[in-house]
Amino acid sequence: MSGYRFSVPRGHVRRLGCARGFTLVELMVAMLLGAVVIAGVISVFLTNQQVYRTNRGLSDVQASARIAFELMARDIRAAGLTGCGNSARIANAINSGTTYWYTNWGTPVMGYTASQKDPASGTGGTERTTNTESLSLLGVDGVGYSVKANSEPAGTFTLNESSTPLKSGDIAMVCDPDHAAIVQMTTVSGSTLTHAKSGTPGNCTNDLSYPTVCSSGSSYTFSANALVARLSAVDWYVATSAGGTSLYRMSLTTDDKGATIRTDEMVRNVTSLQFGYHLAGSASYLSADKVTNWANVDAIQINLTMVSTDSRAGVDSKAISRSFTSTTTLRNRVN
Repeated sequence: MSGYRFSVPRGHVRRLGCARGFTLVELMVAMLLGAVVIAGVISVFLTNQQVYRTNRGLSDVQASARIAFELMARDIRAAGLTGCGNSARIANAINSGTTYWYTNWGTPVMGYTASQKDPASGTGGTERTTNTESLSLLGVDGVGYSVKANSEPAGTFTLNESSTPLKSGDIAMVCDPDHAAIVQMTTVSGSTLTHAKSGTPGNCTNDLSYPTVCSSGSSYTFSANALVARLSAVDWYVATSAGGTSLYRMSLTTDDKGATIRTDEMVRNVTSLQFGYHLAGSASYLSADKVTNWANVDAIQINLTMVSTDSRAGVDSKAISRSFTSTTTLRNRVN
């Protein structure tokens, strides 16, 4: 058997020996391209993150504004309502009734500019902040309950309903076609309501005649089917809160000592609150210090400025700030 000899050309051996991988230049170019791609991905991610923050911040601000307007509108619509449509003839049996903002029916709608003192909300703690306005509203809370019989001068009302949400110490509005009266109910037991000269602030008389005479010894008996409802008194304003400033609602309520005031934080991140008041027959809105007759106010314009909860949701990583306007009419003053 003859041998076979295989040989590789000399030039081929040299070429195989030179195939050693990437050069330094090729590696640097590849790294540069990779860095560009990574930078692009990071840029897209950061942009999308900021867009998400902005959209969430706008949604947060708009939702809070809608809630604030709706809550305030409920109180504004009912302001000045007695339940019987006779808001011009109101007897006030409360001790020094006109000195308390929550029983002074002479102005059931009353606004205050930033420079005017609001007797309900002051300027310290959870009280009104500077450069903001406030609004006090009086009316009746919810539906009224019909009177079956009124016994005077015993000071007893018997209702057609077997029970009501009214409590002992509640300040109530009683009305029939002749007039209405603001009175504090001393005791409430089932369908029986009693008013006497006790409690806080208490009544100055058992006589619910119009006009009120605290020293009167006479009495007025309300007719059958007269209405009794809890008095509603609220004050809207902006005050300092744990996270900045918030919209607050001060309201009349009752505890074991009698009538008292409750303060609730309603909407956070409200930085400004302004009001405009429309008078019947007018074509414009006035500030509170320009209103000369509050009985003619038939609509209120609310201007709110709010910021987002996320402090980096806006441009330059700042909070988003937006102003909103809403107008609400007073139901019992619009023909």
